[in-house]
Amino acid sequence: MPDINLGLQIVPKSKTLDAYALVDKAIEVIASSGVKFTVTPFETVMEGPEDKLMSIAKRAQQAVLDAGAEEILVYYRLHIRNNRDVTMEEKTSKYR
Repeated sequence: MPDINLGLQIVPKSKTLDAYALVDKAIEVIASSGVKFTVTPFETVMEGPEDKLMSIAKRAQQAVLDAGAEEILVYYRLHIRNNRDVTMEEKTSKYR
């Protein structure tokens, strides 16, 4: 199974908790997963097999809820190729 890119944005809603602290809980799950990832101001992008990334995304969502978010809005963006890897490097290396 080829690697894909999955962009994940979780927008937590809470009347009492800091939204950034809640988002940090999702990023902790992603960081501890071992997959390649990049945090941007609007989303976190991961690279790896689709099934693995979707599992990580679901755990990240649950971490935000478990941390006290009353609800979350979740936005996914996927870049998938037929029988070929998608890498973050190919998209951004020319900007470094």
